[in-house]
Amino acid sequence: MSIKPPFTELEIEKAPSGFYEGYSLPIALISKTIMVALVVWALVWPGNASSVLSAVNGSLLNGFNSFYIVSVGIFAFFLFVLALLPATGSKKLGTAETVPEFSNFSWFSMMFGAGLGVGLMVFATAEPLGLWGSNPVILSGDVAANSQEAVQSAYRYTFLHYGFHAWAIYVLTGLSLAYYAYTREMPLTIRSALTPLLGKAANGFLGHLVDVLGVVATILGVSVTIGFGVSQFVDGVYAVSGMEWLMNGDAEAPKPSTVGLIAALLVIMGLSILSAVSGVGRGIKYLSNLNLVLSVILLLTFVIFGSFFFAMTQFGAGLVDYILHFVQMSFGAYGPQTADAFAAAIPAAAQALPAEDVAAIYGSATSPWGSLAGFTEGLPASAAELDAKAIYAAGEQGRQFGWQAGWTTFYWAWWIAFSPFVGLFLARISKGRTVREFIFGCVIAPAIVCFLWMTILGGTAIDLELNGDAAGSLIGATNTAKLFATLEQMISGEFLSAITIMCVVLIMTFLVTSADSGILVMNTIMSGGEQDTGIKHRIIWGLILTAVIGALIIAGNSGAQANPFGALQNAMIIGALPFTIVMVFMMISLVKALYRDSIREKHA
Repeated sequence: MSIKPPFTELEIEKAPSGFYEGYSLPIALISKTIMVALVVWALVWPGNASSVLSAVNGSLLNGFNSFYIVSVGIFAFFLFVLALLPATGSKKLGTAETVPEFSNFSWFSMMFGAGLGVGLMVFATAEPLGLWGSNPVILSGDVAANSQEAVQSAYRYTFLHYGFHAWAIYVLTGLSLAYYAYTREMPLTIRSALTPLLGKAANGFLGHLVDVLGVVATILGVSVTIGFGVSQFVDGVYAVSGMEWLMNGDAEAPKPSTVGLIAALLVIMGLSILSAVSGVGRGIKYLSNLNLVLSVILLLTFVIFGSFFFAMTQFGAGLVDYILHFVQMSFGAYGPQTADAFAAAIPAAAQALPAEDVAAIYGSATSPWGSLAGFTEGLPASAAELDAKAIYAAGEQGRQFGWQAGWTTFYWAWWIAFSPFVGLFLARISKGRTVREFIFGCVIAPAIVCFLWMTILGGTAIDLELNGDAAGSLIGATNTAKLFATLEQMISGEFLSAITIMCVVLIMTFLVTSADSGILVMNTIMSGGEQDTGIKHRIIWGLILTAVIGALIIAGNSGAQANPFGALQNAMIIGALPFTIVMVFMMISLVKALYRDSIREKHA
């Protein structure tokens, strides 16, 4: 049986001269127009931008929460099957003579720093502590929040959010790009991954659209990462210097002020632009190696002075629990619970209450951030004698949906929006690796490191709260301040100052690594896969990225419910949805390419 050669004649029209020489005008201009429009909207009408983004995001989550959850579950299982099958796992990303460009140490440190570096600094203590207070097991009433019994489920979901699924998202994009770039010698750009389905149409409007979606998702994904990191950077600088203008003045739980966030953003992005113009061979590689060394020092600090035995116990128990629940967490999606469905599920005596009281009870019973005790205390007077537990149980579906949409789906959208950046970056540094090596090396190895990091740092924070030493101070701290609050409970004096300064430097280098990698990736997409792009365009996209983050921070802080990252997160989830659809088609394309290439090899 003969089979025709694959389509590889990808021709991305580029400007022959002028300012955009070597760049695709449609991709560059459409991407810039979208981002500039978002910046102008957020700066001129910040309140409107914040409210509209929030409303659109809420509607999308109501309709697409299950799509996000199931898609990511399929991504993870698909990659494991590819790696385990001998025919696909042994395929090399390149020719038989191609050798890896980077050593294993540099390869691992680069993927670690670019993929989850800032997230691991911000959420190392915040994620386990937060999930210790609220997760699906707690919402179902099986265990009490912030109890010894809740620790295992807290780590089950911590591992879910920072484990195999997260890295599977990156690797699916990266593997798709690397396969076509190194085995078919096609441009290292997003549309290449869809050529088995699009064919010649990839040279036209559809190809441009796919690349634009990749650029927009990259900008928004990197923006959220840098936003959280900049906030933690401000917390660290404040802990070292005590400069009051960096914070909002709240004595009990100070938060970074808008002025502090914007000032720190300008510093970080200025450094990242300088690093980006040096290219991947110098700036990112050296910063990544520095990140890894400083990360090891921080980890050893927690090993020596933290609750290491408690952490290792939780690591073992949490890993087993995570694997046992892997399938259920991969595909267990929840839908929203309507007010009518809730009203039909509550006891008959509660159904007879006034409509306004039923509506109030519905809002409280379906809130994923409350508790049975808080719900009981907040019942209206007309329901004081009713069975509060039965009424609260009727709202479990709503709580589970609200929690999943606000936590797991947020993470899936974040990692998906981040995946064009990380995936393309992983593809750039993985030439010469086998498919099996790429999948296991970029999914399992970094996930295990994330698990260890989260249990050693986060386990110490939980243990300090469990034994009463922290007295609620860690739970009460803001997410970006929890790491520094934990360090203050562990160590003191000059050593505390030194470690805090080191953390500030580590956060800064992680931020710079993420930002300059993102700038390079955006330029790679817009130049049709070229790895050496013009310095002026790196600078311009660095400035655009800065403007997007700054404008959305300002918009998020507008309105009654001010949240500097609210608008950023909403924009990111909205922007991630189209690229999730692109990733589904990437997976289908890769199946087709691998199958047909295997047939070609048999008949060669």
